[in-house]
Amino acid sequence: MKPSFPLSRVKKIMKLDRDIAKVTNEALLLVSLSADLFLASLSAAAADAAAEKRRRVVKLDHLRTAVRGHPPMRGFLLDCLPEEPPPPTKKKVKRAEASEVAAAPAGERRIDEFFRRGAGDGGSGGGGVD
Repeated sequence: MKPSFPLSRVKKIMKLDRDIAKVTNEALLLVSLSADLFLASLSAAAADAAAEKRRRVVKLDHLRTAVRGHPPMRGFLLDCLPEEPPPPTKKKVKRAEASEVAAAPAGERRIDEFFRRGAGDGGSGGGGVD
């Protein structure tokens, strides 16, 4: 059996722990193979979650679903995942606000200004032809 992670890198990561002074080859192999099995299990569960939602691409949400569905992983891995973004809120823009946002070029008027006239201009109120 050959692990997919470089053993030298796994050894460096293991030695980051101050309590570990020496790493044997057998321990290194077992930790590396265990990491392979863990990631294979996690990615398979995330792929299943994506397939349930009829998606072809595994996203972070699918990974969260897989972690939540496996209690031993939930305890330590759910805290490591980025927080879920809040759902987007859709703001409806009123017509009056929309006209203020998109101003007419200099020297021109917007059509809605024409129809708003009349109350103070002495016009017919509708802005139409008299």
